[in-house]
Amino acid sequence: MTLIFIPLFLGPTELILILLVVLLLFGGRKIPELMRGLGRGVREFKDSSKGDDKDGKDADSKKRG
Repeated sequence: MTLIFIPLFLGPTELILILLVVLLLFGGRKIPELMRGLGRGVREFKDSSKGDDKDGKDADSKKRG
């Protein structure tokens, strides 16, 4: 439960420092790819949790055939 409150204690200086470190580690070209993959994963998770398996199966069968 303590983990929920940790982001509240980060100030703008700490957030900028974290963003700079992430930029240095991954580079400017890799970050959009990582975010795009994360977005696809979240979208797939939401679709599967809603039970929209019919849409996913139709899209997969169209790709294969």
